[in-house]
Amino acid sequence: MDLHFIWFVLMGVLLAGYAILDGFDLGVGILHPLARDDREKRLFVNSIGPLWDGNEVWLVTFGGALFAMFPEGYATIFSGFYIAFMLLLFALVLRAVSLEFRGKLHSPAWRRVWDLGFFASSLVATLLFGVAVGNGMLGLPLDEKGLYAGGFFDLLGPYQLLVGLMVTALFAMHGAIYLFLKTEGAVQERLQRWTWHAWGVFLALYMLTTIMTVLEVPNATQNLEHYPWAASAAVVAVLAVANIPRTLFLRKYGQAFLSSSATIAALVFLFAVATYPNIITARNDPALSWTMWDAASSEKTLGIGLLIVAIGFPFVLAYTATIYWTFRGKVRLGEDSY
Repeated sequence: MDLHFIWFVLMGVLLAGYAILDGFDLGVGILHPLARDDREKRLFVNSIGPLWDGNEVWLVTFGGALFAMFPEGYATIFSGFYIAFMLLLFALVLRAVSLEFRGKLHSPAWRRVWDLGFFASSLVATLLFGVAVGNGMLGLPLDEKGLYAGGFFDLLGPYQLLVGLMVTALFAMHGAIYLFLKTEGAVQERLQRWTWHAWGVFLALYMLTTIMTVLEVPNATQNLEHYPWAASAAVVAVLAVANIPRTLFLRKYGQAFLSSSATIAALVFLFAVATYPNIITARNDPALSWTMWDAASSEKTLGIGLLIVAIGFPFVLAYTATIYWTFRGKVRLGEDSY
């Protein structure tokens, strides 16, 4: 098979893995202000405490793979999104610092500051991720050299912000379901209501985003005409979204979490299908787009990278599975907890 296509698929797998795993981390941060007291806030933080940094490995791997395998695309993205990426980097750093610093002092004022940092950084990071997806769907204005030809505020159009809000609602729902699996008692009962609310908001934004995508990005469905089998992902997404309220009603929260994960995976797949074979789509002139062939490194580099993935990726999966198995079950607060 074409190495370019294999790497295009692998990038999609890394993106989906990150969105599923760090998605509930970010969702927990978005929901954090809903906790009523310090004990509940600690429960929220400790539910992701052993996991969040490992989940972000998927993002680091995605960025490293983009840099090594599609350097032209990497250069255009990072030059065009420079301010946005600095904001994202600041948000991710603030989120990590907030998690680690919150429990260093028992002062209520100290903890309120870091609680605000945890919530704000999670919200901003999620919104920026969604806006980036919106720009990927809509395309970027590129010049003849393939460089970004717009400004920062050109990235913040109505469609891009709508996608950002949809992703925020999706991660909030994903995080609420995850928290239900990790808590019990009164907190768990309230989480059930929050999950229903988050699902309702996501459903409304999902339907609106779908309509706006058809209107604003007519090319998004072209590949579905060429590859009809890919439309099965849209069916999976609809069924997964519809299955969430059923499993919530039956209180089968493990299945609800799997359904929200399947929703994220299906949406990432549809995003990849809509943009294929482009790494970056030129909104002003399709001929200026960076395809997976134009933006890629040499065949030798792609081959060596694939060998490294074959050796290293099983270790990543094994590490992830071990961590999740070790810290399974309900959250228990102790002296060493956050």
